Amino acid sequence: MMSKQGILTVVSGFSGAGKGTLMKALLNRYDYGLSISATTRVPRVGEEDGLEYFFLTRERFESMIEQGELIEWAEYVGNYYGTPKKYVEEQLAAGKDVILEIEVQGAFHIREQFPDALLLFITPPNAIELRNRLVHRGTESMDKIEKRLNRASEEAVFMKQYDYIVVNDDLDECVEHLNEIIKSEHSRTLRNDSFIEKMSNELNVFKKGD
Repeated sequence: MMSKQGILTVVSGFSGAGKGTLMKALLNRYDYGLSISATTRVPRVGEEDGLEYFFLTRERFESMIEQGELIEWAEYVGNYYGTPKKYVEEQLAAGKDVILEIEVQGAFHIREQFPDALLLFITPPNAIELRNRLVHRGTESMDKIEKRLNRASEEAVFMKQYDYIVVNDDLDECVEHLNEIIKSEHSRTLRNDSFIEKMSNELNVFKKGD
């Protein structure tokens, strides 16, 4: 039997690409573990502590940094974002595929600690659609939206360093595409060294018997 070690999937993307909606739809349809990030930003309408994020004070977040309780952390548009370590490690060891929804900076920190992590970048089909989604979200001023678009321009440079680019145009199609990518990763040779070695050893027994 091939390895049942969980795969750590890192999902990043431009602000406004629909990552949150996509993750909710994926988790409603398939059995993945979603690592909830910690942040110091103010909750948006409808967001609850412990569901979308752990909403922390700057003091508490900085304490977690000092105690080494975060896999990664970064400051983005004036707020801290980070990934608590314990949950991720426990779920992977139990064979659960874990998804992290984090910023570009954090994604590459994850890759340093988990070289086998799968990195996916979510994007809308074009820049005009990205701007429209940010505007129609109705949660921020135009000044803040312009800052997010400037940030997106900077992040675009790093898209080539991700394993897959996933265009979020049709939600249902995007959910299925994400699931197919993650499931297919379990069959990658680099994730099945033990199985390959076992099969080779068993075949060598037949060879010696000839």
